[in-house]
Amino acid sequence: MKSFFLIIMISSCSLFLFAQKETGTDTDIKTGGFKVEKLFTGGNLNIGYFSGVTVLGATPQLGYNVAKWLDAGIVFGFTYTSQHDELGTSYHQTIIGPGAFARLFPVDFIFATVQYEHNFLRQKVTYSGGTSIYKNDVNSLLLGLGYTSGREGGGNAYYYFSVSIDALNDPASPYRDRYNAIYPVVNAGFNIPLFQGRRGR
Repeated sequence: MKSFFLIIMISSCSLFLFAQKETGTDTDIKTGGFKVEKLFTGGNLNIGYFSGVTVLGATPQLGYNVAKWLDAGIVFGFTYTSQHDELGTSYHQTIIGPGAFARLFPVDFIFATVQYEHNFLRQKVTYSGGTSIYKNDVNSLLLGLGYTSGREGGGNAYYYFSVSIDALNDPASPYRDRYNAIYPVVNAGFNIPLFQGRRGR
């Protein structure tokens, strides 16, 4: 729960900082405080299949175009994972994961992504002798690279595709299999500006 509250605090501080008048020489960050036209929504789909593991999920987002080279915001993810082993045992896991993200764009169509999550896990294991249910919560830090359909400095709608891995060495991570091997997280998503018509550009 401490990590959950940490996410809320970070998100609140981020929005507070966005609302302050920016100073300095970076002309990419507009002065004059918070601008509602820089808000966007959207999200991504998580789809993966490898070594008998199926991953399906969705992650709605609320974000802010901080600068031409930076988007940031909060996420709320839901993921379902299914796995079967050679002995006939099946593993079914659901994950609910609030978090925060940032995307850095060195150019309009390529970005680096960082996403912190605090995941609440529930796993059901079915085997010949019966069924067991496990519950846990764990932190994840997803680092990756992505491609967009053309972001054009922020403010416009765009699609994106990215591949990430969990950089934290936690065997309970939802992004590791039961042998503790990391598997990639493939995301296909979209961003939609909420108030684009109010932009002054």
